[in-house]
Amino acid sequence: MGKVSYKKLRGSQNLRQRLLLATLSATPIQIEDIRANDMLPGLLPHEVSLLRLLEKISDDCLVKINETGTKLKYKPGILMGGRHLVHDCGVSRAIGYFLEPLIVLGLFSKKPLSIRLKGITSDSKDPCVDTFRSTTLPLLKQFGVPSEGLELKIESRGSPPHGGGEVLLSVPIIQSLMAVTWIDEGMVKRIRGVTFSTRVSHQFEDTMIHAARGIFNRLLPDVRIFTDHRAGPQAGNSPGYGISLVAETTSGCFISADTAVSYARVDDGGMEDERQELMPPEDVGEQIASVLLQEIEQGGVVDTTHQGLLFLLCALCPQDVSKIRVGKLLPHGIEILRLIRDFLGVKFVIKPDPSTGTVILKCVGSGLKNLSRKSS
Repeated sequence: MGKVSYKKLRGSQNLRQRLLLATLSATPIQIEDIRANDMLPGLLPHEVSLLRLLEKISDDCLVKINETGTKLKYKPGILMGGRHLVHDCGVSRAIGYFLEPLIVLGLFSKKPLSIRLKGITSDSKDPCVDTFRSTTLPLLKQFGVPSEGLELKIESRGSPPHGGGEVLLSVPIIQSLMAVTWIDEGMVKRIRGVTFSTRVSHQFEDTMIHAARGIFNRLLPDVRIFTDHRAGPQAGNSPGYGISLVAETTSGCFISADTAVSYARVDDGGMEDERQELMPPEDVGEQIASVLLQEIEQGGVVDTTHQGLLFLLCALCPQDVSKIRVGKLLPHGIEILRLIRDFLGVKFVIKPDPSTGTVILKCVGSGLKNLSRKSS
């Protein structure tokens, strides 16, 4: 065994994307100064949970964390995937935080992945599980991922602070992705959505739908928002409600926006005893309808939350040109482009399109192939 040479990184920013790219490119990484000067130094509970999840789906993966949690060594193993896996995501971040890296890694595993994730199904920080189902999974299909074996089932819902939700994710394996030319965002032809509520009256959902439709129906007739009211064991451990909306365009783009309302977690500065006022459902419906309209107005083939994932998928494509259009390049998107350059050696050509206010990006993929998959 030769000595392992680690790629040196600093700080806590973009830890999830760094781990994902390190795993895909089989690059051992060493991260120092993780929140070294903070009141609570070191890795946060959800980051440790993500590392445990990576250990679960890979073989021979090495994770070393120092006592204070401010230094991490990570040597990726072979992605195995596997059936009937279970992972408790905890309650410091929602399941959405874990889903994005998991979906990408599942595609390049040795065996198809099916995993039960437990925790919070929707909060205001991470995309809710409905958005993954309605928007993220169709995005993968653009890159040639088969729809067979790709699904996300919501078994029970869980709101912050105490969670209690469960989802079942299945991801098929692929040989490689397919390069895309995807610059036509099309016109919005219909809006779909789902409202959800746990341990509150189902009238909250009707109010959100009424408020959102009040805005959309002035613009287009085909608006359908479904309800998913959960009670009993399927409603998790905390009261909460929210809405996930997706606009489908004539060229097959899905633009989404979602939000969830619940009592704050203790670590977010919320006190156990004080019941803070929650935003009324009417305002939630109106606000998220406006957010979706802003996403549509920006242009581009994906919404802002899916920008990083879109860039990553393009970079993982065969050594062929991919060409995509996004609305506005976000700081987070730019960070992802830098990480992709550092780990995969893929550089994007970025060209603003002044006539529409959008940005067109082109790159030649890194040609990542699933080497661990059994060849048929």
